[in-house]
Amino acid sequence: MTFHPPTKKSPDGSWMKYMGLGAQFFGSILISLGIGWKLDPLAGFSSPVLIWILPLLAVVFNLVRIIIDTNKKDK
Repeated sequence: MTFHPPTKKSPDGSWMKYMGLGAQFFGSILISLGIGWKLDPLAGFSSPVLIWILPLLAVVFNLVRIIIDTNKKDK
């Protein structure tokens, strides 16, 4: 009887793709918050409208993009 030590699976790097998507998601929210913060006083709104709208749009856009990217079939 021969002994075969367990082989390590080679890392495929798929976790890096998901970390990149998460970083882009977080970064786009921060950037849209900053843009909203700077544009609200310039637009003359009495309440922080753009601080709410721009990150909300970023979240919706990123969720759609993440769903599309993660459902792609590898060719």
